[in-house]
Amino acid sequence: MKSKVYFLPAHYQESDEVLAQKTLRVTEPLLDITSLDSSSYVALKIHFGEQGNHGFIPPTWIKTLINLLLTRTNRLFWTDTNTLYTGPRSNSAEHLLLAAQHGFTLEETKIPVIIADGLVGRDKYEVDLHLPHIQKAKIASLLATIDYLLCFSHFTGHILTGFGGTIKNLGMGCASRVGKLEQHSNVHPWVKAKACRNCLLCLTFCPTGAIIAEENHVRIMDEHCLGCGECLAVCPVGAIKLRWSESAELVQRKMAEYAWAIHKGLHLQAIYLNYLVKITKDCDCISKEKNYIVEDIGILSSHDPVAIDQAAVDLVNQQAGEDIIRKLTKINWEIQLEHGETIGLGYRQYELVNLSAE
Repeated sequence: MKSKVYFLPAHYQESDEVLAQKTLRVTEPLLDITSLDSSSYVALKIHFGEQGNHGFIPPTWIKTLINLLLTRTNRLFWTDTNTLYTGPRSNSAEHLLLAAQHGFTLEETKIPVIIADGLVGRDKYEVDLHLPHIQKAKIASLLATIDYLLCFSHFTGHILTGFGGTIKNLGMGCASRVGKLEQHSNVHPWVKAKACRNCLLCLTFCPTGAIIAEENHVRIMDEHCLGCGECLAVCPVGAIKLRWSESAELVQRKMAEYAWAIHKGLHLQAIYLNYLVKITKDCDCISKEKNYIVEDIGILSSHDPVAIDQAAVDLVNQQAGEDIIRKLTKINWEIQLEHGETIGLGYRQYELVNLSAE
């Protein structure tokens, strides 16, 4: 079976107005605007960018689409989840400030920003999967209450998954903090003793009493630790650290299963967009600008998260004249697509519909 993937050529140096019109045009074949009404909750999932990195999708490119959606419902908002690693995107207070600095404000975009997993990533909702690696996905709780999801992904390379596109934006980007931990590690967190203030907050939140106080710091007893990630979420100084223990292959498989939890497990109406512009070797979480690995290509849209990512990586590699993703990252990026297709997330076969030819 082939899924349709819509395409429009685009370049980041085009005006915001042109790119906003292109975003609307590539979304229109998939958007049943009449299915929206005043009671519909619509989440626009996006990466708000990292400090020092401007590779993220700016809200001005989505402005025209937002105006159309607002004719049907006012329950429209930007969203993302907090990061597993420490930094300004690891808690909602600083995350919202960073989003505002990058233009995601109520004044500029007409819609609010809501972080989907709470103040420090603890707010989760469990989705039963019973897939090979994940039995229960711990996703951001807000996503369990929405009706529509529009997922905007900036396609880049990635140090662990080969590339990041829609599957990563769904699987990793929609997971709660403990869900991200489950994808990245099968080993328990550890305490950096010199950083610990011995405030004992983590003891309060540990569900099994696996954390004990020592003279100047706390210690995690591996034999009692569930690996739930609560201590990671609440530590105010980032003294509790994650062991990044999973292989690139297993992370991709787990990520695809978490994407399934969103795409299939929540029974949402969803539209996915991949922006193939300003494409770098590393993801937008790197706090500095990177060189682009190919010329800008355009914008893709689809109902199928596997097909849109397959089309994206095909177009990037065609532009480069070689498998540039594998060459630069040394990662077998196909695993997330293969496993996604195996578990019913989507199809790797696709029909590319070039809207500029219509």
